[in-house]
Amino acid sequence: MTQELYQKAIKFAGEKHKDQKVPGTEANYLLHVSNVAMEIFVAYKEKDNVDVDYSLQVALLHDTLEDTATEYSELVEKFGEKIAIGVQALTKDERLNSKKEKMTDSLSRINKLAKEVGMVKLAD
Repeated sequence: MTQELYQKAIKFAGEKHKDQKVPGTEANYLLHVSNVAMEIFVAYKEKDNVDVDYSLQVALLHDTLEDTATEYSELVEKFGEKIAIGVQALTKDERLNSKKEKMTDSLSRINKLAKEVGMVKLAD
């Protein structure tokens, strides 16, 4: 992964999550996002048949649509459609009624995409 791509994604996530805390702590939410990205990086080190640029950007951005005022179009503009689609697949559809429906829908969307998106879900 290029350092430039990593820095762009983590800066964006940090700005978007700036007022959010990890539930039950006083830690900034960027701690959670960074931990998910670290899990992806560790997996990549074990098996390098992963698109690390793609998976780390999706990991760093995975909660921006769900937890912040970020719009899908903003992700497309800043990171490209492939990244935005991955992040959107990891985002629960709040129009659905139950937690089960939301999870089933999200998993269905994840399973239609590259394995890297599924890896982010597991790391999360």
